[in-house]
Amino acid sequence: MDITLAAADGHTFTAYLCGPEDARTGIVVLPEIFGINAHIRQMADRFAARGYRVICPSLFDRAAGSEPGLQLGYDPMGRDQGLALRKTISDEDALLDIEAAAAALGGQSACLVTGYCWGGYLSWRAACLSDTFAAASCWYGGGIVRHCHDTPRIPVQMHFGGQDGSIPMSDVQAIQAAQPGLPIHVYPEAGHAFGREGTTAYHPASAALAWERTLAFFADPRL
Repeated sequence: MDITLAAADGHTFTAYLCGPEDARTGIVVLPEIFGINAHIRQMADRFAARGYRVICPSLFDRAAGSEPGLQLGYDPMGRDQGLALRKTISDEDALLDIEAAAAALGGQSACLVTGYCWGGYLSWRAACLSDTFAAASCWYGGGIVRHCHDTPRIPVQMHFGGQDGSIPMSDVQAIQAAQPGLPIHVYPEAGHAFGREGTTAYHPASAALAWERTLAFFADPRL
């Protein structure tokens, strides 16, 4: 269901909430540059089916003139609009909304964070700047390399496509060099957004493996 939340600075925004209310663990799922659209909601539903309480904040609600809960298509117009909106939202403001989303999950014993594309990048930022989360799984987070020398406060894993035209392997190698202790998985045959089912970017084998690795990582009893 869609709900309305308020961040610490008073900003109100939409979020998609699903999963059992009595779940032991919560997950904040962060969107691509296309908003909390059908794909992101599907990923949230998949986590919910595994017993997690899940929330997806509409980060675009921060942008001036953006409609609440904006959902964009994967056509060039949607991509250009998403990129333009992203540029107007600082990491600091996005993190306020991410923190508010985590707080809305309630009484879970642990809270995790994952995301895709922009959301993958913000998952890394949250891992380094927030004390709210127990672990992070970052899927093809463009821009992580700019902050690859930051120190994560929690366990983190990353997933990148070896054929990603927007995240070159030189960036991935720089991240690996800066974070030698992190599990950084590269899927040689996959491109960007390889987990986005129903689109030409989808690479089923890589998506399935990354999903299983994410589930196993989040289920680690040490978290």
